[in-house]
Amino acid sequence: MKTRVISGLCMVPLLAVVYLGGYWLAAACILVGLIGVREFFNGFHAMNIHPSEKIAYCAMVVLYLIHGLTQEPQMYLTGWLAACIMASSIYIFKIDQRKIEDGMATMLGIIYVVFFSYHVVLVDSSGEYSILIWLVLLSAFCTDIFAYFSGYLFGKHKLCPVLSPKKTIEGAIGGTLGSVICCGLFGYFVIPRIWLHCLVIGLIGAVLSQCGDLTASAYKRKMGIKDYGNLIPGHGGIMDRFDSVLFTAPVVYYYIQFVLLG
Repeated sequence: MKTRVISGLCMVPLLAVVYLGGYWLAAACILVGLIGVREFFNGFHAMNIHPSEKIAYCAMVVLYLIHGLTQEPQMYLTGWLAACIMASSIYIFKIDQRKIEDGMATMLGIIYVVFFSYHVVLVDSSGEYSILIWLVLLSAFCTDIFAYFSGYLFGKHKLCPVLSPKKTIEGAIGGTLGSVICCGLFGYFVIPRIWLHCLVIGLIGAVLSQCGDLTASAYKRKMGIKDYGNLIPGHGGIMDRFDSVLFTAPVVYYYIQFVLLG
């Protein structure tokens, strides 16, 4: 526990990047994407599946160029996704060297790591609601923190013993309550006119955050690995630390688009 807590505290300065936003935050997301793709694809290598890192990196470059050079990048995302699927399909044209799984894993890595993490930048670009970028982190990390300590103190009933033996139902409930409380407090003191929406985001975000964590665990179990990497002592790799953010960022962005703006 000590190593995990110390490593978590060492990541606190990264909050300054979120505060600065803009190009700083985009650069951080690109870095997370680069490392995350490498870690995720390394897991597939353990299964003798070989996705294309070059295609994934090119897809990331194009995505962020679209974001930086266009006024409304959302208009181009469907075309970008179509191009990524085409490129991943073309990758298996060398049928004597590559398997269909290689192309499918390439698509999955682009969507799961690159596209999902890009939603952090989209939230930051949401005009008057860009402040809700903090809810991406609060719903993800507060859920994780409260779930960890709730499970440690009160956990008795296993949540998903096959996927993650240490997670408990008590921890999941504690994590959800922690996210709702923290997001609610943020809304109450920072943007009170939508504090009820912050509570809702905290609730939905907590559920999806835990789904994101379990999804990453499911991939690891099938890949036969314990952690995606060892970059962060006590946590593992980038994917081990930011797996929940990959699910909470889209939640916050689409809530803004369809509820607050829609």
